[in-house]
Amino acid sequence: MTAVIGKPVRERRRWAAPARPVWEEKPTGAGLAGKGLVLTLACLAILFPLWIVVVTSLSSRKTIDEAGGLVMVPKGVTFVAYRELLGGGQVTRAAVVSILVTLVGTLFSMTVSVLCAYGLSRTGSLGHRWILMTLLATMFFSAGLIPTYLLVQTLGLTDTYLALILPSAVSVFNILVLRGFFMNISPELVDSARIDGAGDLRILWQIVMPLSRAVLAVITLFYAVGYWSAWFNASLYLNDQSMLPLQNVMIQLVQKQQAPVGLAQSIKTGQLSGLAVQMAVMVLALLPVAVLSPFVQKHFRKGMLTGAVKG
Repeated sequence: MTAVIGKPVRERRRWAAPARPVWEEKPTGAGLAGKGLVLTLACLAILFPLWIVVVTSLSSRKTIDEAGGLVMVPKGVTFVAYRELLGGGQVTRAAVVSILVTLVGTLFSMTVSVLCAYGLSRTGSLGHRWILMTLLATMFFSAGLIPTYLLVQTLGLTDTYLALILPSAVSVFNILVLRGFFMNISPELVDSARIDGAGDLRILWQIVMPLSRAVLAVITLFYAVGYWSAWFNASLYLNDQSMLPLQNVMIQLVQKQQAPVGLAQSIKTGQLSGLAVQMAVMVLALLPVAVLSPFVQKHFRKGMLTGAVKG
């Protein structure tokens, strides 16, 4: 009978809210209502512009002309802007370039950052303090744009895809976050693995990285978003229009500097609204980040706070 009665009690405790600290007052009804109102207004302030962008990109030229610009209330859905935008070879090729640069660049950046952070997390490693101080100095001092461009040019990286990866491949901030997380892993686990004959690479791969999935997911997202959104390096180091990534092509479309022939003809003849194309460009730029962010969101608190504060 005790077990029967005790089981619901344990279940209630499992699902019960965490105990409130003794110094924290119980929220009043007005306080809860105020928090709910503030959160609702914040969500609307974020979602309403996105709604306008998406609806306008899915609207016909007639609907946009009747609304006098941006459309808030949809009147029919058409994918003409997306079909024309993705139907041209330039935009499709640029999308492939951005995807490949993001995948390769993120893999390279994570490899270098993880290896560097793990080495710096071992306080007895060779040159640990000097390497750490050198990395920290780069966060506050930079050679500048012209020396960087001359270096890239001297290495022969101009008009190559490596120019989109190597100049911004590593972030010292991300390395410090990874280092702080690695330093919080129990030393007993590492010592026991070393006693069993495991080397540093095996310890990193089989012990440290599985325990650091949260911070690895967050840093991977940081690097991926950075590569996907980057446009400055391409505008600086690439002269061939066929090599431009998606962000640079989209900037040209939004600024109406250069557009594919078919798309420009459709806008000129009135078959397609230029505003719908611009909104479709914004949706395509935001779509990968919007899709990936929810899957990594749960790791943000553990990954960032543990790595940055405790390290």
